[in-house]
Amino acid sequence: MINYKDLGLVNTREMFKKAVDGGYSIPAFNFNNMEQLQAIVMAAAETKSPVILQVSKGARQYANQTLLRYMAEGAVEYAKELGWENPQIVLHLDHGDSFETCKSCIDMGFSSVMIDGSHLPYDENVALTKKVVEYAHQFDVTVEGELGVLAGVEDEVSAEESHYTKPEEVVDFVTKTGCDSLAISIGTSHGAFKFTPEQCTLDPQTGRLVPPPLAFDVLKAIEEQLPGFPIVLHGSSSVPQDEVDTINKYGGALKAAVGIPEEQLREASKSAVCKINIDSDSRLAMTAAVREVFAQKPAEFDPRKYLGPARDNMKKLYIHKIVNVLGSNNKA
Repeated sequence: MINYKDLGLVNTREMFKKAVDGGYSIPAFNFNNMEQLQAIVMAAAETKSPVILQVSKGARQYANQTLLRYMAEGAVEYAKELGWENPQIVLHLDHGDSFETCKSCIDMGFSSVMIDGSHLPYDENVALTKKVVEYAHQFDVTVEGELGVLAGVEDEVSAEESHYTKPEEVVDFVTKTGCDSLAISIGTSHGAFKFTPEQCTLDPQTGRLVPPPLAFDVLKAIEEQLPGFPIVLHGSSSVPQDEVDTINKYGGALKAAVGIPEEQLREASKSAVCKINIDSDSRLAMTAAVREVFAQKPAEFDPRKYLGPARDNMKKLYIHKIVNVLGSNNKA
């Protein structure tokens, strides 16, 4: 058993309370490798923003759970080297699909876990979430539950249709499970292809697809049922069109990739939404930079020469999200 506090990590409890009270959101950035982690830590340290390092089940298999433990500990020490005296860094399991997966992460030093039982019948979701909460809280690890289903594909999470969270269920779910935060569905979606062209309208000036708006009426109804309770939005990448354009310019084939408009995420951040998940945007930033180097310097084979620019491009993206979208800068 490895306690996350021994790694210098924190859980989300106090972090979320401050965010709800302050009207901003904590960035939850997924990572799979060293360059992504470096970029996240550099951006958070530079902006003095609390940050959640998210690891999916697939990323955990890719990176190795033992390495991840030391990478998280290293992230805290690296942040201190960068001048961040008291780093507010969470290591969080994204979309845990079983009690065993969540328990394994808790035992390996994660400070927060998500148990995603949203695909199960309601009572089974409650029972599974409660079981994870009871184990996690013994070690002061915070737990995120989920009600509602997001469409899209990301790693091992896949659903063809979204189902909005039912406001009338949230109080019962939170009361019975004891979860510390709740992921809801109000129209966000996993992946870079969040909406079909048929779901979007066409901007006559830019020629780009405009996605349907988020269901802020559902969010407001949930807030009224659970005043002050931490709410989480998954699938909240904005799919920056400049990165998509760069990828396509240098041989990519990302047609009709569209994300959540940043102005809607800004609005959500000012509500009880205190954690916003971003994964696809950093994948796009990384891929765009790598493709550009390969296209412009076809003889290059030193990984540092293409992963370095990729890291820099991701850092730029993370800082933009922290400062201009989520408002979490200077909050740690």
